[in-house]
Amino acid sequence: MAVNGVCLTVRAHTGEGFEADIGPETARVTTLGRARQGQRMHLERALSFGGRLDGHLVTGHVDGVGQVVERSDRGSGIDLRVRAPESVRPFLIEKGSVALDGVSLTLNDVKDGSFRVTLVPHTLQKTRLGELKPGDEVNLEADLIGKYLLHFISPERREVDEAFLAEHGFFEPGERKR
Repeated sequence: MAVNGVCLTVRAHTGEGFEADIGPETARVTTLGRARQGQRMHLERALSFGGRLDGHLVTGHVDGVGQVVERSDRGSGIDLRVRAPESVRPFLIEKGSVALDGVSLTLNDVKDGSFRVTLVPHTLQKTRLGELKPGDEVNLEADLIGKYLLHFISPERREVDEAFLAEHGFFEPGERKR
């Protein structure tokens, strides 16, 4: 179960909900460690393979906590500017994806350590993101594909060349590559 975008394992179902454990690392690197009793949360069941995907792939493995620094009305929607921690910034690209408290959104612009997203009427109706105001914290999850790409092309990684591909079974050495 994702709670404010954080993947948790349900250990018990109760009459009114469920119980899950939160480890020290989860409490430290997400907003759940500072949650208050009675606070509204986003709850979302895990996606079943073959199910409809309404955004980008979101795993519930939070990359950092951002802070809302600006909120402005934009027609029937709301724009939020969120400051991202240094660890998340390399993964934020204009027109890319980010999850705020588990909600998949498009980055409208990225600058000066922050990014802007627009909450359209559907998002405002179905989530609690419209309640956010400057100073509020949100769990951030960068795009999964972007994280893997950056990992594999980083300078400390081995170069992907013909020898690497052959070594990992993509073709036999000397075989014609297609």
